[in-house]
This record gives sequence, structure tokens and C-alpha cells, in this order.
Amino acid sequence: MLCPHKCLIHDGKTGICQVRRNEKGVLYTEIYGKLSAINFDPIEKKPLYHYYPGSIILSIGTVGCNMHCKCCQNWQISQTSVDDFPFRNYYEIEDIVNIAKSREKNIGVAYTYNEPGIWIEYVLDVARQIQAAGMKNVIVSNGFITAEPLDALLTCTDAFNIDLKAFSDSFYRKITGAKLEPVLGTLKRIARAGKHLEITYLVIPTLNDNDEEFRSMVKWIAAELGRETVLHLSRYHPMYKMDIEATPPLTLQRLADTAAEYLSYIYVGNIDLRDYRHTKCPECGSIVIKRNGYYTDIRTIDDNGCCSNCHKKIITL
Repeated sequence: MLCPHKCLIHDGKTGICQVRRNEKGVLYTEIYGKLSAINFDPIEKKPLYHYYPGSIILSIGTVGCNMHCKCCQNWQISQTSVDDFPFRNYYEIEDIVNIAKSREKNIGVAYTYNEPGIWIEYVLDVARQIQAAGMKNVIVSNGFITAEPLDALLTCTDAFNIDLKAFSDSFYRKITGAKLEPVLGTLKRIARAGKHLEITYLVIPTLNDNDEEFRSMVKWIAAELGRETVLHLSRYHPMYKMDIEATPPLTLQRLADTAAEYLSYIYVGNIDLRDYRHTKCPECGSIVIKRNGYYTDIRTIDDNGCCSNCHKKIITL
């Protein structure tokens, strides 16, 4: 009941995620505390551009995923099982908290690299201790999770970046092995809970770059989540099982321009498009944050996260 697949798992087998096993009628997670990656990253790498910009965050991940995206960039850890990925180390909850505290200016922990929803037990245990220590929790997710576990995450998570893969259920079924509607439900639930939310959309030529469909998506985001929802458009490159050529820059420019008709904050990643790299105040038009890669220059933002010129609220600090 953790994710919308609602797998019926036979004895000795795992679900679609490959890491939750039925052993004689008892369901076990095989990845509790077993991390495949642990690093301090710029918060912009998640990507989060309006949440403590310029800060760093401890990022952790395990293995497995409840989607099987044919273009997955982290397929070595997400499209594998525990048995097939031996390069893991076990970390106690206290280990993560102590590591998080050890780095000056680290704001907390990001649960990322592979899908956090499938290792929710460990995520919740760590997140509650991070929260108790006065630090922040960030979830980077595909959003394919049922309501009850999402509500548990909402009690201790401060910010989310959700991958919205497409605005077509047929794309989800064919390319990811999942469904669109539960992801839209996740986005609405996060927004209504008042949590910081940013969305990433990987633009894949011929598959999810249709102008009409994309316009419908950004109109939905503005109507259901709010005009100030941050949208990151990301350039696709051939990866894993997909060999379509990389997204043309003109496609990204066109879609970004379309999104800007409905949303206040649009960014384009994996390529340098000047118009969509910096943060502009939607009220007075001044550039309040300049970016060069992961380098962030906060120029005219006050201590409350507002534009120093017109006092429009822009970021969370």
C-alpha cells in the first residue's frame, strides 16, 4: 500500500521497486540504512532555487525505484536490487545526524539519488531526528506515492522537488511503467500542506515536448499549485535505454517562453540559457539572484527572502 502500484507480492519475491520483499507473509524493506551514496551538495543541485539558495545539504540515497524510466540518469542505483548492487554501507540514524551537523552551513538532509518513497521507514526515522536537531529535510521524488505515507512525510519534510515526467498518462505507462494521476495528486497534496515545492520537467524530444500538451501542463500548475510554483525544465541527453538525440536548445527556449506566460519562475538546466538562469522579481523585474552553474550570487534579497527593491516575497530563508 506504499505506492500506487499496490503490488501483490508472492512469498520470497519483491515488488516492482525490487527492494521490498515478502518473507512468509511479512513484508520487509531490504534497504533500511543501506546507502549507495552520501555527499554534501549545493542545494541548487536538487534542484531547489528558491529554498535557502547558496546553501549546502547532506544528500543520501539507497537503491531501487518504483518507476522504470527508460531515460533514467541514475539507473545504476535506481534500476537494481540489493543483491545486484553490493557497494553499500550501513548508517545508523545517529550517524546521519552527526554527519549533517559536522559541516558548517549545512542546512539538513536531502533524500535523493533514488526514489525516497520506497525507503520511507529510514527516511522518516532520519527526518524526525534531523527535525528535532533544528535542521531541514528535503525530498527529491517522482511523486508516485499513496496519500497516507505522503502525509507522514509531510509532517517532517520542509521542501520537495517532484519530477513531473509528462502531462500524459500514456507517456507514464510507456516510459516509466507508472501512472500520471497519482503524481498530480501528490503535487496538490504538497501544495495544500503549504510546503515549499519545486517541479522538474525533463524535456524529451518527440515524447513530451508537444506544445499543446505542455501548455496544458503549465496552465494546470498555475491553477492547481499556484503561479509562483518554481518550474525547472531540464535538457535530456541519451541515457540508459533511450537513444533519442539530446533536446535542441530552441525547443527548451520555446517551452520556457510558453511556461513564462503562466508561471513566475522558470529555469532551464543542463544547458545555459541566459534568460532562464537567474531569478527575477516578478513585480519589479530586477535580477535578485544571479547564477553561474551552481555558483549563486544573492544580490538584492533581504533577510526575509524578499526583493530589496519592492519587498515582494521570493525565496525561503
